[in-house]
Amino acid sequence: MNLDQVTINDMQDKIKVDQELQELIKKAVELTLDLEKADPKAEVSVALVDNAYIRQLNKIYRGKDEPTDVLSFSLGDESFIGGYEEIEHLLGDIVVSLEKAEEQANIYGHSFKREVVYLLVHGTLHLLGYDHENDEQRKVMREKEERILRALGLSREESGL
Repeated sequence: MNLDQVTINDMQDKIKVDQELQELIKKAVELTLDLEKADPKAEVSVALVDNAYIRQLNKIYRGKDEPTDVLSFSLGDESFIGGYEEIEHLLGDIVVSLEKAEEQANIYGHSFKREVVYLLVHGTLHLLGYDHENDEQRKVMREKEERILRALGLSREESGL
């Protein structure tokens, strides 16, 4: 996968997003797509927001008037750009609250970067059709998340960031 197939839009001003974090975000989404054998032309947009912004989205799209950590919006089908010659594979959008990620990192006792990467892997798996509505789905999704975090050196056991 090509790095410019992951677009990051920092829409918040609460937490500084440096180049290292941006590269880690791209790598997490990229690796998830690669390990799940997604279309190598797939494109994902990542929006980094604050709790107020994600709360609005959560209320509108899920009927829950509270901030959440991550939301995924699958675009589903291929869209044709420029006629039949150029096909763009828009997989979807992932919205992450960096405020919520920081809160959860403190609660779970691991780094902010690990939490952000976990949320991105989780969101990307949702875009690829995985869910956690029942125990079986949850188990499959958690195993995939841990495998990807381990490949990035950020598993629960290894988290060095």
